[in-house]
Amino acid sequence: MEERARFPEVGAKAGHYESFYVKACRPDGGQGVWIRHTVHKRPGAEPNASVWFCLFDRAAAGPRATKATAPAAELSTPAGSWIRVADAEIGPGRAEGSVETEALTAAWSLTFAGDAEPCKYLPADWLYGAPLPKTKFLAPFPDARFAGRLVVDDEPYELNGWPGMIGHNWGTEHAERWVWLEGTGFPDAPDTYFDAGAARVRLGSRVSPWIPSGMLVLDGERHRLGGLGAIRSARIEEQPSVCSFHLPGKDVVVHGRVSAPEKDFVGWVYADPAGPEHHTVNCSVADLELTVERPGLPPRQLSLPGGGAYELGMRETPGHRQDHGIPIQPYPDG
Repeated sequence: MEERARFPEVGAKAGHYESFYVKACRPDGGQGVWIRHTVHKRPGAEPNASVWFCLFDRAAAGPRATKATAPAAELSTPAGSWIRVADAEIGPGRAEGSVETEALTAAWSLTFAGDAEPCKYLPADWLYGAPLPKTKFLAPFPDARFAGRLVVDDEPYELNGWPGMIGHNWGTEHAERWVWLEGTGFPDAPDTYFDAGAARVRLGSRVSPWIPSGMLVLDGERHRLGGLGAIRSARIEEQPSVCSFHLPGKDVVVHGRVSAPEKDFVGWVYADPAGPEHHTVNCSVADLELTVERPGLPPRQLSLPGGGAYELGMRETPGHRQDHGIPIQPYPDG
């Protein structure tokens, strides 16, 4: 399946959203960068595009984040790249760009490489062209190493072998509720990566149970997680700053916990192309603990302090009876 941007193929009357994103963490954890390039198209309207940037630092008071939105004229798919939004471009092996707002100024020139084959969260390629699910997602580089330079408000950061990943998702509607769980660069298992999500989907007046999907690569073996057959046995216990999970696969069970202090989360508005909006909170320097159970083998414990990702998409907003309590960045979506 060719890795490419999908938005150029979207009809004028259709709605669409799409993102290519970078997540990378310092090898010893505690500091990381998240850069997102997005397209948002309301039905019948021209698309606009945005660059989202966040520097996470567990030693700081909180993340440093911003977002800049550009018109359709500043959105393109240059030859050899996946997407360009204003001054930010990402393609196979490189990500370069800059963003400048009242909140901060950042510039980056990064290269990345990885030997792992792309991670396709959906179990069959034909699903990526089907009407359902309404959100498609994959990771072209699920286990990458980054090098290069990042400058935030004149403060330089040198990336030398930072572990991370490149993600890509697109669709016509976000799930009603979702979690994203991710880890690369485990110190006790350097060739391991874990990347999983779970979603609850609105079906008319009802909402589905958690539908899990993901991948674990451990000891050179790929283990697909979740799927429709795992709905009854999967467990997700999510809160804004912590999530416990139990994810079965065909020949493996992964359970664990991801968490970080509330101060280390950034909050954003994510809007569906036709509305409404979600609040999304993300920490890309979270503590990730995994227990892997495989037939005939003792349980394997994996720990990634300050280097995992946890994202929760939800309907809760300030004033809601279940207010998540994490400040939302002052940027609309779409």
